[in-house]
Amino acid sequence: MSTQAPKTKAKPGEAERAKTTVRDFRLKKKSGEPITMLTAYDYPTALAVDRAGIDSILVGDSLGMVVLGYSNTLPVTMEDMLHHCRAVSRGANFPLLIGDMPFMSYQVSVERAVANAGRFLQEAGMDAIKLEGGRDRAEAVRQIVSAGIPVMGHLGLTPQSVNTLGGFRPQARTHSAAKRLIDDAFALEEAGAFSVVLESVPARLAEWVSKKLSIPTIGIGAGVGCDGQVLVTHDLLGLFDRFTPKFVKQYARLHSVMAEAFASYKADVEARSFPTDEHSVTIKEEQWQALLKELDGES
Repeated sequence: MSTQAPKTKAKPGEAERAKTTVRDFRLKKKSGEPITMLTAYDYPTALAVDRAGIDSILVGDSLGMVVLGYSNTLPVTMEDMLHHCRAVSRGANFPLLIGDMPFMSYQVSVERAVANAGRFLQEAGMDAIKLEGGRDRAEAVRQIVSAGIPVMGHLGLTPQSVNTLGGFRPQARTHSAAKRLIDDAFALEEAGAFSVVLESVPARLAEWVSKKLSIPTIGIGAGVGCDGQVLVTHDLLGLFDRFTPKFVKQYARLHSVMAEAFASYKADVEARSFPTDEHSVTIKEEQWQALLKELDGES
């Protein structure tokens, strides 16, 4: 049996490359090659992320804030997630696709966690799932993995626990809190998680954990010492104007570009300078005259 990742058919203009798998994550950690990950929530964004050669796409429940306009991720449902995951899977051929399990889709029972995790693969074209929590979610992770579903963990600032944490605050900044995160990370590794996100935790702690774990760490606001990095694409592009986390580097400011474009469109319409003949459908003169003659005859 071949151990090579399957080749995925490239779209026109793309070079053929292998589909990224959880095995590739492990190999990259072993070789010291950084893992790249971004979020996507729709077809065109997934297509662009794919063509950029990014290793993995996370369809995050952050869509609740940056796409659906909620103040946090808690209102996001399974149906919301599956809807957006399906769109992403249609746009991305090569990255490892990870679906984010929303609030209350895995906390109620291990059985429900396994069933909902399976829906991401069976109904939405994902390759793996992500869930928040450490030792308290270890049994769910173990059973989901036992069902053949790769699991990515998530520690530190866990947005679904925003009310417990008292807001979107950095985590693990005390001795005891840092020790809890370390214990949680090892618990996730032991339960079979293939990777773990470390969000908004001290860089030196994230680097220490990354060196001690055999599975890759993906950092977001956790310093350069992690095995890979992830950002919310809307933050990276400057598309989400409500706020920008401290740990985000904005590579563009598209929200202001969009606003300027919309204002220019409004001005053109009001001045009747759009649409022009260039943007309009035409009819041959003889056809138009024949129509007018017929209409004049009917009047």
